[in-house]
Amino acid sequence: MIKGRLKKLREVMKEKGVDYYVIPTADYHGSEYVNDYFKVREYFSGFTGSAGTLLVWQEGASLWTDGRYFIQAAAEIEGTGVTLMKMREEGVPTLEEFLAANVGEGMTLGFDGRTISAKEGKGFEEKLAGRGVSIFYGEDLSKTIWTDRPAFPAGETYLIPESVAGKSLTDKVEGLRGKLKELGAESTLLTKLDDVMWLLNVRGRDVECNPVAISYAYVSMKEICLFIQAAALTGEVKGYLEQNGVTIRDYSDFTDFVKERSGERILLDLRYCGYGIYKDASTKNQVIDAPNPTELFKAVKNPTELANMEKIYMEDNVALTKFIYWLKTNIGKMEITEVSASDKLEQFRRQIPEFLDLSFPTIAGYGPNAAMMHYEATEESHATLEEKGFLLVDSGGQYMGGTTDVTRTIALGPLTEEEIRHYTLVAAGMIQMTNARFLYGCTGRNLDILAREPLWETGLDYKCGTGHGVGYVLNVHEGPHSLRWQYVRDAREYPFEEGMDVTNEPGVYVEGSHGIRIENVMVTKKGEKNEYGQFMHFDTLTWVPLERSALKAEYLTDRQRQWINAYQKTVFEKLSPYLTEDEKAWLKGETAEI
Repeated sequence: MIKGRLKKLREVMKEKGVDYYVIPTADYHGSEYVNDYFKVREYFSGFTGSAGTLLVWQEGASLWTDGRYFIQAAAEIEGTGVTLMKMREEGVPTLEEFLAANVGEGMTLGFDGRTISAKEGKGFEEKLAGRGVSIFYGEDLSKTIWTDRPAFPAGETYLIPESVAGKSLTDKVEGLRGKLKELGAESTLLTKLDDVMWLLNVRGRDVECNPVAISYAYVSMKEICLFIQAAALTGEVKGYLEQNGVTIRDYSDFTDFVKERSGERILLDLRYCGYGIYKDASTKNQVIDAPNPTELFKAVKNPTELANMEKIYMEDNVALTKFIYWLKTNIGKMEITEVSASDKLEQFRRQIPEFLDLSFPTIAGYGPNAAMMHYEATEESHATLEEKGFLLVDSGGQYMGGTTDVTRTIALGPLTEEEIRHYTLVAAGMIQMTNARFLYGCTGRNLDILAREPLWETGLDYKCGTGHGVGYVLNVHEGPHSLRWQYVRDAREYPFEEGMDVTNEPGVYVEGSHGIRIENVMVTKKGEKNEYGQFMHFDTLTWVPLERSALKAEYLTDRQRQWINAYQKTVFEKLSPYLTEDEKAWLKGETAEI
């Protein structure tokens, strides 16, 4: 099937004069997770992961993806004729390097200019400069091939009340205008969906688990304009926006609107702005390439948001802990699969009054399946749980008051010594990050080593970052900050600010055997300020028991063991008031000192 689709694509490429065609995992807004309508790369490769880029030419095709998906991608593209390119592995060229080595004089590179970022498109231009290479970006070549494509999304929008948002639309817009003035810009185009939603205190239903609406926004010193499909606007949302001075225009008007701009100093974040939009905007305007201020504004949670998050996380902690108790007391007594376990956890979350949706499809991987970091069980392909080994459950919820993300690796019975050692080292890394004390100005590259140290000391690692920001009733993955150790050229780094939340999720993944991840969410706080500067630390939002049967003191330092025991004690103190007597008795044993 994939070979047949690629054959048709190559025919269209030949007809259009395109030699190499790039298909990213992207919608028109630089989103990480996309609606089914935009899953063009999946359609032509068979790879279902959330990150990857497909390159097609007449003689071949290659798929670039990162370490989270190596195992999954290799399995899904087997037999398709697509070659897996393992990003950041030794000897593997980047997409740009591959193009530079293979796109010859006078050839044409093609892509849909709405789905390739301006930054990436400009990178292609630079790599291929001086060869007379043409860039074909004005058309989606899949449109005549993917005839049963899903409908373009237009789910209903809804409002986030100020009691939940903590700031009004007017206050947010004024803050944005002030920052634009500082940067010498007269206006900005917001192309990233969560930026638009955050600014307007609106949410949508156009991307699974991400409460966003397909839209653009234009903000100048005097005007706010939202480009959105009429079908997505309820009367309440439309009235609210109009009362706050927002002009509403149809989504399809945006391209012409950009072309009509003239003589403006427009701020564009080229990481998320489409290449086509950049080309249109830069024709008659001065484009200022800078991070959109909304990205940092929304990353620093305000006092109202933080208070709501404390409440929501506690309710979510209780739901997950009740699920773990249910799982441990029913394993072996009834058939439980990866799918039914996920469904049961969702039932516990749905009992929380503020529940809106999951924050991402639950990852429930048993045994070897857990070694695939972003594995997703289906009704057609899943494992049945047994009274042995680990079940890794990475899950979260969207609530009117916060977005959660938490992973626990649960022992279902006897474990191997290797599994115990790996779990204990992961727990040690997670706790070391939790207890970090650092001077203001540190970025994720300064801190990431704390979580990896116990693993690196034994020759282990995990092929992903240690943490990411989490949205507030928004996308579960949020920047601009993160916890990563690797240096990435041209990547912008941001210090941790008070109010930033971040996940803390080290792991070990052994192909064909097991996967272990422990994930908590933390909030950055100010600590002591003295002659050395402002010290910072993290407060924990996630209080869910660690797996006592998988913790072994001999693999820990005395300090690490004390930290883990202190965390477990606090878990019991915080959760026990919300549990039944049986659940409380179980939790008492689960959190006993090691």
